[in-house]
Amino acid sequence: MFDAIALGSGLVGEFVINELTKLGYQVHVIDLKIPDHVKNNPQVSFQEGDVFDLLSQMPEAKIAVNMLPGRIGEQMRTLLIEGGIDVVDLAFTEQDPSQHNSLAKENSATMIWDVGIAPGLSNMIIKKEFGEDNNILSATIKVGGNPQSPDDTWSYMAPFSPSDVIEEYTRPARILVDGEIKTVPALTEKHFIDVDGFGKMEAFLTDGLRSLLVSNLSKNMKEYTVRWPGHIQRYINERESGELDIQSLTSEWRYDDEVDEFTWMEVIAESLDGSKMKWQVQDHGSHDGHSMARATGLVTVCCVEEWIMDPDMLPSGVHPPEALSSDVVRRILSRMAQDGVDIEGPIISGLD
Repeated sequence: MFDAIALGSGLVGEFVINELTKLGYQVHVIDLKIPDHVKNNPQVSFQEGDVFDLLSQMPEAKIAVNMLPGRIGEQMRTLLIEGGIDVVDLAFTEQDPSQHNSLAKENSATMIWDVGIAPGLSNMIIKKEFGEDNNILSATIKVGGNPQSPDDTWSYMAPFSPSDVIEEYTRPARILVDGEIKTVPALTEKHFIDVDGFGKMEAFLTDGLRSLLVSNLSKNMKEYTVRWPGHIQRYINERESGELDIQSLTSEWRYDDEVDEFTWMEVIAESLDGSKMKWQVQDHGSHDGHSMARATGLVTVCCVEEWIMDPDMLPSGVHPPEALSSDVVRRILSRMAQDGVDIEGPIISGLD
């Protein structure tokens, strides 16, 4: 039996596979195209081809890690759960995976979803703050993976599937206002922010709260995506003029290994007593991977490892990241810091 089945070996998937094997786990990889150095890893076996065609031939494993692009990943969820397979899920989809909760229970399967940086680590941090003070008035998440310097084009490259980024820009954003879910146009509430070490950047609403909308951790929540100034206005202008070419974007936003990049996230929780707890997460990449692969993939790896060490970590059903215990969250934060991710928090302000 393998320790893990890795479905997908893209930028983040490749990092997760490498990290799991460094930890001594045996991993079986399934993807349409698998990088040669992954195939040459002595702790990896693989099947290369269409994942749906190969699913029936998939060997037995303790956990499946779903790292496929959104739409494919959603189809794969149902098949894995119906097979009674436990899943660590990183496929970012419009569909809410909790809709599969009954199916998972019927098949004695367990899935934890959105195990990246945001959603994922952001949820865990807010749950951690709620555990310290269950009177959180509001919570705000700002996050983005970007080149370290702007350029004269889009000042952006997609660290994962460009089609998933485009869906993020087109889906209406759901926010929490006084305990009610409100739907507003994506890319609104555009404003400048200051990012440590990089200066002025721009934040705008996107639909990233997901499970936090029904978590009862705070009555007011928003998530913003962060980009270099001018990026999102160019997207809006081309969309409104009819000049936006989706096929061209997938090429123009293609990830470039030669470009220095960074991932930055800020989570602020404001308490009823007026105090504010701020967490800041930043990574510039390292020899083991690019920043978004590391910041996202380390959360995924930690969830896989925690589950392998404690198979009863979660009961049957579908669970969001904030369902993890405070001890697990503490270990995830500690592991990420040990691996060089800069994590500051909680920084408390606002009280005399």
